[in-house]
Order: sequence, then C-alpha cells, then structure tokens
Amino acid sequence: MTEEVLFKFERRMDRGEIADYLRSVADALDGGDPVSLESGSDSVTMDPPTRPTFEIKAEREVEGSGAAELSVEFELEWDEGESGDEGDGDLRIG
Repeated sequence: MTEEVLFKFERRMDRGEIADYLRSVADALDGGDPVSLESGSDSVTMDPPTRPTFEIKAEREVEGSGAAELSVEFELEWDEGESGDEGDGDLRIG
C-alpha cells in the first residue's frame, strides 16, 4: 500500500490551544460537516463517513541514547466511498 500525505502540520503549542483545535474537529464531526485543515498555502478538506474507524494509540519511542518520546495519536480511518462499520469493545477516556 502506498501512502500519500495530503496535509501535515507540527508545532509546539499550549495544551489549551490543542484542545481548541480538537474541539473544532469534534464540532465538525458532531455536526456531520467536513473537516477542513489549513496552514499557510497547504489545505485539505475531508468528509468522514457516518461511522469511520476511530483509533487511539499511546506510544513510547526509545532512542539509542535511552531518551524516550511519549505520544498519543488520534486517528480516523475509512475507505473512500465507504460508510464505516462496527468496531470491537468500548472506549473510555478520562
């Protein structure tokens, strides 16, 4: 499978700023609206189906020096033209 990056943005921010961006995405999803991303001259608009696959991943990446980088990734996935289907188990976030 070949991967094509349609949009990428990375910058250090305050937690409150990040929460504002996540709320904007959540509001678009809740309203059934497309999600638009824009930074400088780069932009993309995606319209997730009613039931995309939701993936959360928490990782620890250890470098050769022993330093570790922690991350939490939130991902929505769907096949083009598909409406999504049932997943396994329940999720709790707190």
